[in-house]
Amino acid sequence: MTPGQAGSARLNAEQISAVRRVEAAHAAAVVGGSYHCMESEDVFIAYDKPTLLKVIALFREVQPALVITASPSDYMFDHEITSHLAQTACMAATIGNIEIPGLPLLAQVPHLYYADPVQGKDRFGAEVTGSLLVDVTDVMPVKEEMLCHHASQRDWLKVMSGVDEFVLMMKSFSERNGKLIGVRYAEGYRQHLGFSYPQDDLLAAELDGFVYSLPKSRS
Repeated sequence: MTPGQAGSARLNAEQISAVRRVEAAHAAAVVGGSYHCMESEDVFIAYDKPTLLKVIALFREVQPALVITASPSDYMFDHEITSHLAQTACMAATIGNIEIPGLPLLAQVPHLYYADPVQGKDRFGAEVTGSLLVDVTDVMPVKEEMLCHHASQRDWLKVMSGVDEFVLMMKSFSERNGKLIGVRYAEGYRQHLGFSYPQDDLLAAELDGFVYSLPKSRS
């Protein structure tokens, strides 16, 4: 959603944004992915028509079958707004009367999943556990490599949150999830199952044998 213009105590907004765009692109390239930025600003992500149209346009451009977004309840409102933007865009991208010239509609609403909030806690500090846990033990080296490309994020977290080893923090949280299903590392997700959204579990179908179901969290 943003190039991270607020994320440095050393570089100005333009300089850190340039660094973050490169880091994000390199991280995505590890798994053959591409990076797109909506060019909102840190702290100022808005749930408004211009921002929504950008997200809808992106969805029509890439034609996703499955979308993973931030938790609707997290420690930072930017993350929550991002979650709501993605939720709306999943449906809006299928609506013909929302016109964006040159981009085709989505044929159907994508399957939508919410990743765990940071540290697995909602805004009140209550624990949030995904109802779907994905065993990522075998691909942890890839996950670690991708995270390490975001080197400037480590510098910023040391200043803002007193967190230094963000790779160790990621592994520690993945271990917490892994213990719930008897594996070393796992990621947690919750599927959006509201009216008009797909009800079958595409994540489990695509990752057959690696997804475990737990009772659904209400957070």
